[in-house]
Parts: sequence; structure tokens; C-alpha cells
Amino acid sequence: MTTFSRGENLCSFSTTHKINTKKIIVDKFYKDNFESFEDYVIKDEKIDFYLNGEKLISVMSIKEYQDAHIVGFLLSEAVISTLDDIKSLKISEDGLSVYVEADISNIAYENLFKQKTLTSGCCVGVTGNAEKTFDCAFISTQYSLKSSEILSYMSEFNKSSKLFDDTGCVHKARIVLKDGTFFEAEDIGRHNAIDKVIGLVTLQRKNLKESILYVTGRLSNEMVVKCVMHKIPIVVSKAAVTFEGIKAANEHGVTLIGFAREHRMNVYTHSGRVKID
Repeated sequence: MTTFSRGENLCSFSTTHKINTKKIIVDKFYKDNFESFEDYVIKDEKIDFYLNGEKLISVMSIKEYQDAHIVGFLLSEAVISTLDDIKSLKISEDGLSVYVEADISNIAYENLFKQKTLTSGCCVGVTGNAEKTFDCAFISTQYSLKSSEILSYMSEFNKSSKLFDDTGCVHKARIVLKDGTFFEAEDIGRHNAIDKVIGLVTLQRKNLKESILYVTGRLSNEMVVKCVMHKIPIVVSKAAVTFEGIKAANEHGVTLIGFAREHRMNVYTHSGRVKID
């Protein structure tokens, strides 16, 4: 069992491509004929999260970065406010169970299991803790980037990974810090991928207040919630945005960018953070 204790320099353990995929035989129909070939599919598994000795939630995910996953999840749901709230973190040898001991209030723990609002993807919810924090939050930072920088980072982000190339079955999230350092995570669920990458940054004790988040998939309300909860001022996707996503971003100070391509992008809210070269 992999273990961490409070005060240690936490770092995430990544599994291999082999562990995240399974090779199978597929019968492909093409031009009136079947032909058999070997192919990779993603190996999704049920991961159990435990908090202070009680089962918290089960998520369908891949084994990679589950330490970061639970850290990002607990921060996103406002169960913990900083990494220092975690006293210990343990991962079972098979990678399917993650155990956290943390300093949390009884109210925060109770709210985790009630007042849940189902989101538009992956059956993930936003709990009462997150909603309460989100409702009164506004990102006022003047952090900005040149349009060429945003699109250049997008071009790099769009380059396929080995895991996506082999399976076509993962979402990806990347956080780029002010100095150009980036962290990246993949998962079968876009919410999982975002929580993982946020966890990775947090485990390295980096500042998210001057960063930009790149995601795959649509930019809906829950994507904005995650940005606000972690004070990330800019979020970008090559995909579409939703009305509720625009509304939330406008009200809470997030620069929302969709349909980002090689030479263009749509900036839906707080465009002052995008500087023309």
C-alpha cells in the first residue's frame, strides 16, 4: 500500500500505458466483409474513495494519478480548503481503493452527502459545500495572456497522447502556469481529468491564481464551478460552450473561451484578459 503523511512532500504516482489499456480482438466489418484485428480499449475500473474511515464515493476511472484525483475532488467539493487539511493518504496495492484522513468539519462532511445537484456529464454532482462557496466567489485577478500564447498552448494541448491514439476514449485536462510549466492528466471522465490535474498542481504546491485551464469537451456550468473553486481565471476548449456556462463565467469572473483553433477563438466572458499581440 502506498502511503503519505501530512508534512511529507507528496508526489503522484503514474501507472503505465499497459495498466490503463487492454488488448482485445475485434471483428471489423468493412466493405461487406469481416476482418479480425488486435486493438486497445481503455481499462476503466471502479475506484473507491474513503474519507476518515467511511466510504465516500465510487468513481469509474483509470488507475493513473488516483492520489491527485482524490485531492482535487475534495478541494473541488470544498470538503478541504488546503492540502494541509490532509493528515494521511493511502492507496491500496491494487490501486482500486484510496484512503484519506483529513481535518474537516462535521458540517462539511454532512453537506457532502446532501444538496447535490447533478451536472450535465458523467453523473457527477456539485454538493452543498461547493455551491455555498461558489455562490459568493468572484475571480478579480488582472492576470492576462497574449492571444498568440493562448492559441499556441492550445495547439500543444491538442496533440494526441499515446493513450488517446490507441483507444480514442479519454478526456484530457492541462493547466499551464504563469511561467509556462504545465501539468496534464487524462481519464474516461472529463470531471475526473480536471480533478486529477488540479490535484497534481496542488500536490506540488503551485499557485493556480495565475494559470489557464485547457479541457476537452464542452464548457458547461460545472467546468466554471471548478475554475471558481480553485481561482483559475481562464478556461479554454476547442469545443462549444453552454448558456449556463456563459452565465456562470460572467457572474463569477472567469474568462470562458470556446472553439479555440489555430488562428481563432470565441471569447464569451471577461475578454479583457486576452491581449491582442
